[in-house]
Amino acid sequence: MTGMDLDRAWDLHPQVSVRPEPFGALLYHFGTRRLTFLKDRRLLAAVQHLADTRTARAACLAAGVEEAELARYGAALAALADTSMLVGRTP
Repeated sequence: MTGMDLDRAWDLHPQVSVRPEPFGALLYHFGTRRLTFLKDRRLLAAVQHLADTRTARAACLAAGVEEAELARYGAALAALADTSMLVGRTP
């Protein structure tokens, strides 16, 4: 895992589709054909907030993640970045 810079802007990869489900969501990457299950609704909310916030930290906080939980959610976002579900936003 490369680690997640929570103070950087991130986005869903343009080839990733999100399908909300009662348990969270399914993420499908059309380029890699990878399917990922998100089983945490706040993680889903953080992923959805990425496009509207300046940083991953702001996306997490907007999703209701507490400061004490940021390391855990940062690790989950890093795993998504490592599998190309998330990409760093360029200015």
